Amino acid sequence: MNIALAILWKDLITEWRARDRVIAMLLFSLLTAVIFYFALPDQRPETLRALTPGLLWTAYLFAAILGLNRSFALELENEALSGLALAPGGRGWIFLGKMAANFILLSLVQVLTALAFAIFYGIDFGSSIGELSLTIGLATLGICSVGTLLAAMAVRTRLREVLLPILLLPALVPILAGAVRATLSVMAGEELPFSAIQLLIVIDGIYLVVSFLGFDYILDE
Repeated sequence: MNIALAILWKDLITEWRARDRVIAMLLFSLLTAVIFYFALPDQRPETLRALTPGLLWTAYLFAAILGLNRSFALELENEALSGLALAPGGRGWIFLGKMAANFILLSLVQVLTALAFAIFYGIDFGSSIGELSLTIGLATLGICSVGTLLAAMAVRTRLREVLLPILLLPALVPILAGAVRATLSVMAGEELPFSAIQLLIVIDGIYLVVSFLGFDYILDE
């Protein structure tokens, strides 16, 4: 646990000093919201409301890929991956620290992106903030779990910027299916579908366990 907390603190402090990853993710998400707004031919309020869940998760997804691609960049540039592999204790705790840092940074970007969507698309998220927070939190946990594992796998390859999306996008299909379905129902004023939340919980559990156990072998490669 101490290893995970140390990795989490190190990543957050490093990002606070540089702010390069969060700013890049946020700018990409905001530009996505603006481009989608002006690209839509039909800008009636009801049309925008129906399209917002899919557009919102598209912005979240590409911001996550951008951030995950940089999650191990500092360790790679300073040849610190070998040092991480030599850390005492289970290497799964290293994964948890990196994953928690990715989760916090991506969650911050998601909150600011949702505010931008609310302004551009005239969407009121306040009435369903609890259900949306639960949905986005569960989906983000799954994205960061498998994304951190695959980012560690791809970071040492020559084409890591291309390889990570190729590996990550198929793994995120069930997460995005559940997240978009739940978000669409909530924004339509319906009850939060239990089947979508159940899917997210199951996928999160699988990805967390597999990533925690598999990270030990990833650092050896």
